[in-house]
Amino acid sequence: MVNYKELVEFIVKRLVTQPDDVEVEVETKEGKGVIKILIRVAHEDVGRVIGKRGATINAIRLLAKAAAVKAGERVDVDIIED
Repeated sequence: MVNYKELVEFIVKRLVTQPDDVEVEVETKEGKGVIKILIRVAHEDVGRVIGKRGATINAIRLLAKAAAVKAGERVDVDIIED
């Protein structure tokens, strides 16, 4: 199984100005077979992770989904805004 937490955490920590505040959680939905990745960053870095028109978060989602296809899994990546 691919370690999606490490993959997403690696990417996000290099995008933000406060990498120590990055938290990545993994939830598995047993019934639907979907692995949900939740990203939490400092309030100032939310815009960096989302990007212009959502381009950055969509690229992160695309990378996670590409890794999941090879493993035969489904992945959903979301950012949590506090």
